[in-house]
Amino acid sequence: MVRNTFGKISFLFIALSIVAMNTVIAQDSTLVIPLWKNGAPGFENLKNQPEQAKDWWVRNINNPSVTVFLPPKEIATGTAVVVCPGGGFTNLVFNAEGKDAAKFLNSLGVAAFVLKYRLFRMENSPYKQENAAQDIFRAMRLVKSRAKEFNIDTSKLGVMGFSAGGELAGWVSYKFVENHFASDDAIDQLSARPSFEILIYPGPLAVPDSVPSNAPPAFMVASNGDDCCSEPIIKLMEMHRKAKVPVEMHLYEKGAHAFNMGYRSEFVTLQHWPQRLADWMKDTGLLKKE
Repeated sequence: MVRNTFGKISFLFIALSIVAMNTVIAQDSTLVIPLWKNGAPGFENLKNQPEQAKDWWVRNINNPSVTVFLPPKEIATGTAVVVCPGGGFTNLVFNAEGKDAAKFLNSLGVAAFVLKYRLFRMENSPYKQENAAQDIFRAMRLVKSRAKEFNIDTSKLGVMGFSAGGELAGWVSYKFVENHFASDDAIDQLSARPSFEILIYPGPLAVPDSVPSNAPPAFMVASNGDDCCSEPIIKLMEMHRKAKVPVEMHLYEKGAHAFNMGYRSEFVTLQHWPQRLADWMKDTGLLKKE
């Protein structure tokens, strides 16, 4: 009897441990896909170093990945977005600028893939800016490579970035040389070009010397009180207009930097900015169900 009881307790402990482990790995029962099976090129030996997470931030990203958030099948539109949270390349604001954005997009019938990219400004980081850039290019290609699995229309795959994440979105939107970061890997043979971009108070590194005429249409948001990141969208708007590339910009009077999805803002205008995004996506045909 004692032996059987002990065996049941042991089995229960193991089962609970597995459940707990899967919960940590899956993050709210969603799928997490590493960008590279064996780890980031040149940094494979760091693949298994654990991430650090607390409250609003995630750090120590050594195995860059996308976390998958899919909309209910009955409202799915085939549109998808790779979401890049901000954090100044020292942290990732994964919840407020990753999960919250993904869940809002899901409510519109849009699939979301939240990117955890390498943080080159984190203290003692072994990474450089080019490594973070490599991650967004790989993420776009990876999602395209699995489009059939997630019922995605690759002609409606865009990128969304907040602050530093907006810089990643700008890099892949304006510097999308087809062979950029390409390798013999079949995934890297795909185009990383997004079909549209959503820039939320992007940092100054998002601004290129000029916007090419084949750049993707853009939706941009910032607050006029943002000393860091109101100027970039003003410059980008003028560049888009000069290149005759569709652009919509919302520069709000109230608020400062990092208002996220507006949920915690005291200002009504910022609380409602996601609806302006929904309006834009609807007007451009991105929310049309196939």
